[in-house]
Parts: sequence; structure tokens; C-alpha cells
Amino acid sequence: MIHQFNIPTTIRFGCGAVNELADYLVGHALARPLVVTDPVIAQLPFFKGICSRLEAKGISIVVFADIHKNPVKSDVYSGTTVWDDTDRDCVVGIGGGAALDIARAITLRINHREDLFKYDDLIGGEVYVTNEVPHFIAIPTTAGTGSEVGRSAIIADDETHQKRILFSPKLMAKVVFADPLLTMELPPAITAATGMDALTHNMEAYLAKNYNPICDGIALEGIRLISESLARAVLNPDEESRSKMLLASMMGAIAFQKGLGVVHSLAHPLSSLLDTHHGLANAVNIPYGMAYNIAGNESKFRYIAQALELRAETGEAVVAYLLDLNNRIGIPHHLRDIGVNETHIETLADMAIADFAHPNNPKPVSREDFRELYEKAL
Repeated sequence: MIHQFNIPTTIRFGCGAVNELADYLVGHALARPLVVTDPVIAQLPFFKGICSRLEAKGISIVVFADIHKNPVKSDVYSGTTVWDDTDRDCVVGIGGGAALDIARAITLRINHREDLFKYDDLIGGEVYVTNEVPHFIAIPTTAGTGSEVGRSAIIADDETHQKRILFSPKLMAKVVFADPLLTMELPPAITAATGMDALTHNMEAYLAKNYNPICDGIALEGIRLISESLARAVLNPDEESRSKMLLASMMGAIAFQKGLGVVHSLAHPLSSLLDTHHGLANAVNIPYGMAYNIAGNESKFRYIAQALELRAETGEAVVAYLLDLNNRIGIPHHLRDIGVNETHIETLADMAIADFAHPNNPKPVSREDFRELYEKAL
């Protein structure tokens, strides 16, 4: 068989990398960026500092920050209206997964004005992404989703909350400025949830059934880096731990082009139904999803255990590690601790079986399996 492997864009990585943004824009004759972020980041000193440095170079910026924490279609339309009304020439996304997803979706919509979900990759929408897109630059402020190196945006329907995937190689950022210093002030709870999101990406990508040994190697290294740095990044952060987490986050996003699995299909309905933070939803569910996957995948769990430097190189040891890590960084063990109750289980199971992630899980997952996993996690 012939296989295709894709590795992402230029990444400028290191403490202070974001300071290169102004000169990059000037060097590419870009003077009117639409800066997309979220309402919290828009008020923080580091963000205002970025904007001030751009303005000092004669760059005219417009900030769009009116977005939901779980991005929806109307956010994209509102941002596109701002683009239309203010004569912009590029898009700069600054933030976590939500801001970067909205920035990427706006980048798509600028020259693709049919209904946004026509471009849903799950129904073959990539073939309609035929026009050029504006210059897009990504600057992550969390170490979790790795959206900065991706080629897709996950956007939900405002009414049904169903998540859609907008995908095209054209949506990859021209350059990523990955600056660990921008993650230094993240609160411990957000650091923990986003860090577990990155770990979930790496573990599920490694286990995913598609063939991509390059992604497998990247995922195992991402797992190793997270094991070395997440607890410290949460409890006593320094530049080294934040740097390793930011690298591991990008590795997870590169690796999961291979696919994800049961944990994400457990997590996505929690965000849709209960507005649960995506990283937190993954963090609570990952021990249960990994336990489900052990049978038949013992050899792969042995490599995961080796990356984690566990004494026992078994799937059971990996699950025990995950429960202990969650305990150390303040992640609850049960769904009831994050607002789920028995009345939600059937609806969550319906949503999980319809989710796009589990078809790449290394073993099949039925609706009954999802219901049982939710009950175990409850």
C-alpha cells in the first residue's frame, strides 16, 4: 500500500518568539490584521503588550473577541462581518483552542461564503474549499489543543450543538509563534485541564488504528514530555515545564492527524450538552477510555508505559498512572463532580455514538459501551 504523511507548518518556538510578530507582518507587507482572541485574553496585560508593539510598528489592528468558550457558527459569522467592515488583510489568532478555531474558520469564510457547514469535512466538504484564503498566523496561549499546528476547526451548531469539522490544508497557519512565556500565567486548573487534553491527544493518536508510524513516534515523545512536566507546570511552573508542555501540545495535534478515539467521543458530548471545558472532559474520561482499550492492544500499552517510565509495563499500570496524575493536579475522578448526573447518561450515549472520533479507536465502540463507560465514570 502507498501511504501519505503530512507534517505541518513553520514553527518559531522559544521564550520571546511572539516578539517577532511585528517584524514578520512588516516583512510580508501585512499592515491590517484582524486579531482574533477570547474575551478573557483580550483584557490581559500580555495581549495588550502584543497589540502595543504592533501599533508601534505602524500596524493597524482590529480585535475580535466576542466568542464562546465552545465555539459556535454565529461566532464565525460575527468575526467575518468585522473583517468586511474594517478592511483587513490577514488574520492573527491568539489564544487557546476556541480562539484559534474561530480564527481559522473566519479565515475559511472570508472567501467561501456559502453556509459554513457546507465545508464540513465529515460530509466531504473539503472539496468545496477551492478559493484562496487570507494569510493566517497562529499564536497559542495554552498547552492543550495544539490547534496552532492544525488544518481544521471544530465549530458547533448554535441550536443543536452538534460539532462540525472544517478542514483543508489551506487552513494551516503560515507561521506559528509558539512562546512558552505566554502560558506562564495560566491558572493551575486551566493548566491541568489543557495539559490532560494534550496527553489525551498523544495517547489516543498513538492507539488510533490508522497507519502512521511518524505520528506514533511523535505521540510517544509527547507522552514522555508531558509525564516529565505537567505536574510541575500545574504546581510550580517554570520555563522548562511550560516549554515541554507547549511542545507536547503541538506534538499531540500533529499526531492526531492519524485519528483519535473513544475518549474524545466521551468528552465531546459533555461540552455540547453541559458546556464542559473540553480539556476537563477529556481529563475525567481518559482513565476509563484507556481501560476500555487495553484488551487487544497490550503491546502498544507497553510502549506507553515505557514512555511514562512505569515499573510495570502494562495497560493497567497506565490507567493507574492516569488516576494518580489527575489526583496530583486537581482533576476529579468522577463525572458527577463536574455536573453530570444519571439523567444525562442516555442522551450522552446517543451523542457519543454519533461522534466523529471513535471510528478511529483501535477497537469498536457501541452505544451500549458508551453508556457503560459513562456509568463507570459517573
